Amino acid sequence: MSELIRPPRTPWGDFPDVLIHASESAVKQHPAYGAAKSGDGNAALDLVQATMNPQKNAQLLNLLSGSTPTLVSAHAYERDGVNAIPEVFADALGSVLNWPVDTAVLQVNVVAHTGADGFSRMARQAEFAGAIQSGCSYVLVDDFVGMGGTLANMKGYIESEGGKVVAAVCLTGKPHSAKLAVSVGRLQELRLKHGTELENWWIERFAHPFDALTESEARYLTRTETADTIRDRIAAIQ
Repeated sequence: MSELIRPPRTPWGDFPDVLIHASESAVKQHPAYGAAKSGDGNAALDLVQATMNPQKNAQLLNLLSGSTPTLVSAHAYERDGVNAIPEVFADALGSVLNWPVDTAVLQVNVVAHTGADGFSRMARQAEFAGAIQSGCSYVLVDDFVGMGGTLANMKGYIESEGGKVVAAVCLTGKPHSAKLAVSVGRLQELRLKHGTELENWWIERFAHPFDALTESEARYLTRTETADTIRDRIAAIQ
């Protein structure tokens, strides 16, 4: 078994839903998508310009009215290169909103989440590094939100280093994945189904309790038949 990765996570509090700009079909069927995902900055710019939603930008401005947060993007390693979409999207948002864009925070490991199942996404946790401005407010930017684990880990890294994450924006994603903060009802359902033994195992494995999961992660675990299945599937991947 490889060395366990335990990126920090922080409490969700009243974290707002992710602002998703466009449908999956609009983004993933765009002619520039494949090249942008593989690191072509010009293709990423074409994609972002075609799918960025001005109404979502207005919502973000309204949500964070009176503040000037820093935009920070996930630099994810894909099979064919470094995904260019998040950084280009962050730069485009910065230009439109007149907000600063961070370039210091980087994802430092390869997780290969594109096309992966839920257990693979949870087992292969994204790790981040880079200088954080203590006391600074940040908005997370990514190209896609699925189960939300990458955003949760980026938030955890930034806040463990003294920053504060106030919102998240994605170019596309699953509509039900916009809710990152795990709900009280889902948390109760998960704990009732799988008990304290699994949560204790989870803390040992990932260094955070179930209340630091995303809503989608908790839903996935709740729908898994047994705790043994969860442990076995994750242990086999790590």
